[in-house]
Amino acid sequence: MNPELREHASRYVELLRRHGQRDVWLPSGLVRRLPASTSPKTQSISTPTFRAEPSTPAPKKQQPIAAPAIATAGTKAERLAALRSEALKCQICPHLAKSRTQVVFGVGDPEARLMFVGEAPGADEDEQGEPFVGRAGNLLTKMLTAMELTRDKIYIANVLKCRPDMPANTSGNRKPTRHEMESCLPYLRAQISIIAPGVIVALGASAVEGLFGPQKNTISRLRGTWLELDGVPVLPTFHPSYLLHNQDLALKRLVWVDLLAVMERLGLPISKKQQGFFLPPKA
Repeated sequence: MNPELREHASRYVELLRRHGQRDVWLPSGLVRRLPASTSPKTQSISTPTFRAEPSTPAPKKQQPIAAPAIATAGTKAERLAALRSEALKCQICPHLAKSRTQVVFGVGDPEARLMFVGEAPGADEDEQGEPFVGRAGNLLTKMLTAMELTRDKIYIANVLKCRPDMPANTSGNRKPTRHEMESCLPYLRAQISIIAPGVIVALGASAVEGLFGPQKNTISRLRGTWLELDGVPVLPTFHPSYLLHNQDLALKRLVWVDLLAVMERLGLPISKKQQGFFLPPKA
């Protein structure tokens, strides 16, 4: 073995050993057992065994996701209720259906002119069955209060209706995969179709990706730029959780500028006090 390659391999083996790895699976034909002593630094290290990976059948081609049936009769509230009943039974992503506590469909006024779209439920949302009820949700409520709106006058939903599953004994939240978002997107598109809001606010990069697909630009570049989805104006801005982790007044000011643009687009009254929120104090 090339000495340089041997050195790199031994370092990799050491890393595996420190993380408790004893067996490493490789594709058939690439199985090699490294010597236990490959360098002075690893002479006393027991080397993991490299075993041939069991052959597995080629993954099946993903079938197109069928759009949920949208009731055409009844009020918006009745049509949303029928859609919600379908979502509660959804098994498109078996791993999410197995790990979720409940489906987090959406909440708010079916006749809302303003709709907020987030990424996916977190632990609090999964437990309570309502989007944006944790710390980020509390901040969103404050943002609405500043707009002189309440949660019952808007509609809030997520791209994903189930909390992304987490490895055992781990906390926090993970970003939904592209396939998970594509699988769940028909429910969100149906919600938008029924509610027919005047404006959608996409909260964070994942919400934008869920609605429009992968983006070349970051959320920092996308925020404040109007997009369009099925004829509905969409304004991306920072997710409330981002503001919680970045206590920068300048970021809050940018989000407020976005919300003022939303209010203007909807024809909502904007007071001088609201115009002055987060502006630098006069000298």
